Amino acid sequence: MNSVSYNPYDYAIHEDPYPTYARLRAEAPVFHNGEKDFWALSRHADVAAAFRDSETYSNSHGVSLDPAASGPHAHRTMSFLAMDPPKHTRMRALVSKGFTPRRVAMMEDNIREISRRHLDEALGSDPRPGTEVSFDMVDEFAGRLPMDVISDLMGVPAQDRAELRRLADLLVHRDEGVEDVPPSGVEAAMELVGYYTDMIDQRHRKRTDDLTSALLDAEIDGDRLTDEEVMGFLFLMVVAGNETTTKLLANAWHWAARNPDERAKVLAEPERIAEWVEETLRYDTSSQMLARVTTREVELHGEVIPEGGRVLLLVGSANRDESVFDEPDRYLVDRDTSDLLSFGTGRHFCLGASLARLEARVCLEELLARVDTWEVDEAGSERVHSVNVRGFAHLPTTVVTR
Repeated sequence: MNSVSYNPYDYAIHEDPYPTYARLRAEAPVFHNGEKDFWALSRHADVAAAFRDSETYSNSHGVSLDPAASGPHAHRTMSFLAMDPPKHTRMRALVSKGFTPRRVAMMEDNIREISRRHLDEALGSDPRPGTEVSFDMVDEFAGRLPMDVISDLMGVPAQDRAELRRLADLLVHRDEGVEDVPPSGVEAAMELVGYYTDMIDQRHRKRTDDLTSALLDAEIDGDRLTDEEVMGFLFLMVVAGNETTTKLLANAWHWAARNPDERAKVLAEPERIAEWVEETLRYDTSSQMLARVTTREVELHGEVIPEGGRVLLLVGSANRDESVFDEPDRYLVDRDTSDLLSFGTGRHFCLGASLARLEARVCLEELLARVDTWEVDEAGSERVHSVNVRGFAHLPTTVVTR
């Protein structure tokens, strides 16, 4: 019987899960929480193998441990994240007809314009070089940009975006001791579903040049997405795409401030911003874990996971595995991050990975063009409390302008 314990709802885990992950890798690579009846895989090799073996580790019940967000109907809000082949293959192929690499690449100029607009608001009117300016990195910048980018992509009017972000935040936040989607989150989900249903109805009446219309028009050999399937993908985009990218941006800002030698590298060579993004994805990834359900009995490291077992793939732990990454607990911009698992691997590799990386790179380029250095207020910062997502709800920062 091992002495290490792990509960993804525990606020202490939200503050710093990494010492617990290290113990899991060393002492209990297949950890069983009997009270909540789940298993957790923490080593890089095991997590990567489970990602690739979708026949054994099924997505059919979604990727969250929350009872209200998992189960056989999870696909209604999690789209193809809650599907196995052949449904997953069909859905992903149709969505890819609308959500194309070309559509993503064409967004760079728009992302840059949105970044500059929010930076202007955060920094104030034309601050002189060397001016100290304080603002909340999440509330006034990182939390706004991804929602605007996704909303532009989907065709959501500007006046509705703040409310959609508020609803998305309610879906992921958990008060201490709450281990399912709270009533406020359920209500938020219903409001989002209603909003997207109305938006889809509007596109049926009149197509526009946005992703929502492209998804309605997507077709392969006469097969098209249903309205429910389009709504599920839009829901996934606003929750998963918005939340994870917001957390990535704030995490990058936070850890660069905490590691001034690494920050100096990107300040001196802004072309290394992409490396900064990748190391942040490895060191403190937004998506800490993804759930699966076993389709057969699995024996691993002397433990037996039964058929139908709920298994958590601890991505945050895999990215700190000392057998793959030298000095994994150090934040090093110039390390090799090619083995990071933040976007998964195999058939479920994140469809939005290129958009997230583009947003983060462009956003941080614009920040470094305007900011000479910065500090974060550790005492004033506040973490999101979520079973899947790790990052900041508030991150006060003080910058010195260029």
